[in-house]
Order: sequence, then C-alpha cells, then structure tokens
Amino acid sequence: MALSKIIPLAETVALIEMQSLELEEKPVTLTPVPPRPALPSRIAVVGNYLPRHCGIATFTTDLCDAIHAEYGATELLALPVNDTEEGYDYPARVRFELSEGNLASYRQAADFLNFSNVDLVCLQHEFGIFGGRAGGHILELLRHLQMPFVTTLHTVLRDPNPDQRAVMEEIATLSDRLIVMSQQSSEILQEVFRVPTDKIDLIPHGIPDLPFTDPNFYKDGFGTEGKDVLLTFGLLSPNKGIENVIQALPKILARHSNVVYMVSGVTHPHILRREGDKYRHYLQNLTKDLGVEANVIFRNRFVSPKNWLN
Repeated sequence: MALSKIIPLAETVALIEMQSLELEEKPVTLTPVPPRPALPSRIAVVGNYLPRHCGIATFTTDLCDAIHAEYGATELLALPVNDTEEGYDYPARVRFELSEGNLASYRQAADFLNFSNVDLVCLQHEFGIFGGRAGGHILELLRHLQMPFVTTLHTVLRDPNPDQRAVMEEIATLSDRLIVMSQQSSEILQEVFRVPTDKIDLIPHGIPDLPFTDPNFYKDGFGTEGKDVLLTFGLLSPNKGIENVIQALPKILARHSNVVYMVSGVTHPHILRREGDKYRHYLQNLTKDLGVEANVIFRNRFVSPKNWLN
C-alpha cells in the first residue's frame, strides 16, 4: 500500500500564491448614530406642585423630577397655582406663584417667563385648577407668551359646556403641541374640537416605578386578607364614577362574593366642605341601601407616593 506523500513545510509555503493573501481595501461606510435630541436649556412647567394636595401637583412634581433625572443640565422652573392666600411651602424649583382667582397674576406670570429667557413652557391643564369661567384665566398667560409652549390635557370632555368649549378651543389653537394620555382623548380632540391629528401626541400617564411587594403582605393591615380588592384612590368628586362602581357591586358580588371595594382619598378641595361631606355621606348611604356596606371600605386620607401603603 502506497504511503501518502508528506510535503515538507517549505514546499507547502511555496505552493501558496502570495497574491491570494493580499487583502483588497474597500472603504467602509459607517451609519452615523443620530444624536440624542437636546432639550431646551430652560423649561418652565405651569401646574400645581407638591406639597399641595392635588393630583396635578403630584403629576407636575413627578414630571419635573423625571426630566431632571434624565437631562440634568436642563434648568427647570415650576409655576404652581395657589388656591389659598398663604400658599404652600414649595421647594426652590418654584420661582413664581399664581393666585388662582387673580387675573393679573396670570399676566405677571407671562411677563416673568418672557423676561427669564425660558425656551419652552409646559402647561398642565385641568379646568378646575385655574380661575375664571371654565378656568379661562389661564388664557391670559398663554396669549402673552413669547416662546413655544406645549399643553398636557388632563381632562378632554366629549360634551363640554359653552365656556369649556371656548377655553379648550383657544388652548388648542395657541399651543404648539397637545399631549393626551389616551387614544380616546385624541379622538375627542379631533372629533369635537377639530384639532388636526399631527398636532397631538399620545403619551400614557404612567405610574411611579416602585419595587414590587406581595400585596398579601399589606392586605392584612387593611383588613382585606384573602379578598379580591377593587381600588379607587385620589381626590373624590362626583365625576369620578365611584357611585357607578358601588351600584354595580350587587351584580359583581353575585358572581364574585370575595370582592371588596376600597375608596381611598379625601374630598376634592374645589368642592365646598359642606358639599364634600354631603357627597361622602351619599356614597356611604348608597352602600347601605344596596346592602354592600360590608364590601366597601372608605379611607379618608390624601394618597401620595410617600403614604399610599399606610
């Protein structure tokens, strides 16, 4: 049997055509990474601010904190609206305070923003936090701004009254962008207020990023251990639909007997105390009339990220 010829290493190298080792140089085109869009250097946020007990105040504070955390170099100014003469113990970020019912303070706020070299104003809009009919005082500020501004709409009404319609239409016209938090709100803006779709941005509301905890750990403290809990939290007012849930409870309990409904929150400050007490008593009497009193828990306290589990 013939043995395979073993070629010495020197001959092996000689058999390789050196040209085959030449690398052809070709220019490589790198796809540039788009630069991260830079925010304006000075942003002013108009809306209620903590420590005022208000959902808009919590939202505005969280928004400012999030922008600061993501874009630390951006300077943030906050302009809250006071519903009391004494105001609140605000942090240093608050540079100007509007007086809810004082129309002149809205014009003064516009002058402050114009002279403060603010690049962008972010308005948090809710009809109930500004003075005037349907919160129309805020238009005095918006009409005199000399920089772009974007409006976040916290309430978009399908059936506005004439005052609410007039205010919303002018806000929509003056704003450079409108932010809504649901697809339904976007559709209402287009159908009811004729806002073009390319002027609307949908950004879901979001919630604070808190560590997960087994809910059963806290249910014991609320007396709801072993129960399926429905929860409403926030400021209470007749437009929140709380009575609708209570009215639905008999049918819910007929199929899911383990359900309890917890209503955690104080009466909205824009409701007179007498009217607020009347509304709370109405809800409590409704639970009795429907025979679901044992399945409804009222917790009369303002809920914030710092105390929501207490």
